[in-house]
Amino acid sequence: MPDAMRENLTSGGWKELDFRPFRDGVTIHWIRPFDDDQPGVALLKYDAGASVPLHRHEGLETIFVLDGSQSDEAGDYGTGSLVVNATGTEHSVWSETGCVVLIQWDRPVTILEGNL
Repeated sequence: MPDAMRENLTSGGWKELDFRPFRDGVTIHWIRPFDDDQPGVALLKYDAGASVPLHRHEGLETIFVLDGSQSDEAGDYGTGSLVVNATGTEHSVWSETGCVVLIQWDRPVTILEGNL
């Protein structure tokens, strides 16, 4: 039996889920919050123009774009894109049009600039 499950995410099932404030213009739906040494898994919903400031990955980060487009200094990632950021890498993230991503973090990130 799965520890956590959400159905139909790629066909808009995320629209029925409850999201809570995370950062300015970004809301979160936790699928599996961090627990001791276990990774965190969540959905992040970015409003158009929202961003996350420069941060460093303290563990592997894996992102799957479910809807819209997410960007960082390396490029733009549309619906269906998979992005993997290695431990120790740094970037900021934004969405000009708004997006929803499935994200898995091995460890919480360290914010390097901007709003904490």
